[in-house]
Amino acid sequence: MIPWRVITLEEQRQAQAYAAEQLAAAGIELTAEERSQIEVADFGLGELRETGLLVLVYVNTDRYCAKELVLYPGQTCPEHRHPPFGGTPGKEETFRCRRGSVELWVEGELIGLHPGEQFTIPPDTLHWFQAGEEGAVVSEFSSTSRDDLDVFTDPRIERAPTIADYSAG
Repeated sequence: MIPWRVITLEEQRQAQAYAAEQLAAAGIELTAEERSQIEVADFGLGELRETGLLVLVYVNTDRYCAKELVLYPGQTCPEHRHPPFGGTPGKEETFRCRRGSVELWVEGELIGLHPGEQFTIPPDTLHWFQAGEEGAVVSEFSSTSRDDLDVFTDPRIERAPTIADYSAG
């Protein structure tokens, strides 16, 4: 395991502003509160623009979840799976590309998504994705999301607290 490199508050603000701009360009308007709730995930690697994800969760209940995912150009969300938990088979998720392009690898198969295209990933299935050269905005619709239970193939990766978590406590 590597030591956490927590992004600075300024890096977080810049990433949240970028995500809000990209969402607006995709026709998705946010409230001020939603803008402040955009999660900036660098997976503890300290290389946000290469490996990471910007996430806005609209709703996450014990039945369903809706999120917006924003990626910088060429940014990768590393290989992972959503394992079974609490008697469920794990998270099933549908990615719908809203802007830009994203390449999705699902158990070794490449699926290219462009605006208006979508793909559903079965529970407990290894996958990773990468934005095209123009970045990407992807809407995710899924069963309950438990990001804290995600299993990454890279043992260095863990979901880390953000700078906001430190400033809140």
